[in-house]
Amino acid sequence: MNTMISAVNRLFRFYHDGFRTMSWWGKRVWIIILIKLFVIFIILKIFFFRDFLQKKYETDEQKSEYVLDQLISK
Repeated sequence: MNTMISAVNRLFRFYHDGFRTMSWWGKRVWIIILIKLFVIFIILKIFFFRDFLQKKYETDEQKSEYVLDQLISK
């Protein structure tokens, strides 16, 4: 257990030091990457990937039957 904590600590220090000493361009690139990930996982999920099954069906059995029918019919 102690070695795992030590490994996590070393890994954290490695990335922390790397980001701290990163150039201006590198920090800007990471900001762009984080904004893109936010848009992909949060914004697109909210507006385009709504929970269709939750609104239409109440039980898990009804949901699974619908999904099975869709998979078989296509």
